[in-house]
Amino acid sequence: MDKLPKIGLPILVGVVILIIVIAKSAVTIGSGEAGVLFKTFGEGVVVDEPPMGEGFHIVAPWNKVYVYEVRQQELFEKMKVLSSNGLEIQIDASAWYEPVYEDLGNLHQSLGQNYLQRVIQPAIRSAARSVVGRYTPEQLYSSKRDAIQDEIFAETKKILAKQYVQLNEVLVRDVTLPNTIKEAIERKLRQEQESLEYEFRLVTAAKEAEKVIIEAQGKADANRILSASLTDKILQDKGIEATVKLAESPNSKVIVIGSGDSGMPIILGNQ
Repeated sequence: MDKLPKIGLPILVGVVILIIVIAKSAVTIGSGEAGVLFKTFGEGVVVDEPPMGEGFHIVAPWNKVYVYEVRQQELFEKMKVLSSNGLEIQIDASAWYEPVYEDLGNLHQSLGQNYLQRVIQPAIRSAARSVVGRYTPEQLYSSKRDAIQDEIFAETKKILAKQYVQLNEVLVRDVTLPNTIKEAIERKLRQEQESLEYEFRLVTAAKEAEKVIIEAQGKADANRILSASLTDKILQDKGIEATVKLAESPNSKVIVIGSGDSGMPIILGNQ
């Protein structure tokens, strides 16, 4: 140090101070992130300017930058809620959310970086309690899972509408009932299925019986019409026609001209 020129020492000190200032002033915003600037000697949180985007930034060393993840994030919740008849139901749900980018300054000013715990979790829990409380365990177990998912999403989104947070989706992954209730529901569903199968067999058997009756009635009607139309003259003509065809056949029997009781020819065999 004794060998340094008198002018060299201040320059060296100045360079060191400059490096420290630059190091304290440099801010790097990573991928999928944005920064909110806080001006210590100014108006505080900057809300009337866009957030600081990705990349390298220089800010005054007395100011501060709060970095937020602005990509879509997932919240996984296990909630115990009550059904319409007071039974405890466990809901496993996921919420996809992200901060509203242009309102990042307002979000930081009103809620801070722990906005997930402050508004999103309470909102989805409140919505789940409200929605599930409208349904019975049977409905939740069978046909209403998609309905409660849509309703929880709608109600949570309504709660978060003015909280500078964007809710993209709510997914109900599982609905867990008490084992006794679940077994009772499954037993009831089996009985209903068996009842439906029995009713189907009864309807099928009734239709088959109806079909048989209609066919028998049709045959009876046909026979009655045929019997009414067969007069003695028609029968005699048919007999003559058949006799002629038999006589012309090379395999015909011996025919003796004469008549039986009905006036028809008497056909004798070879024997």
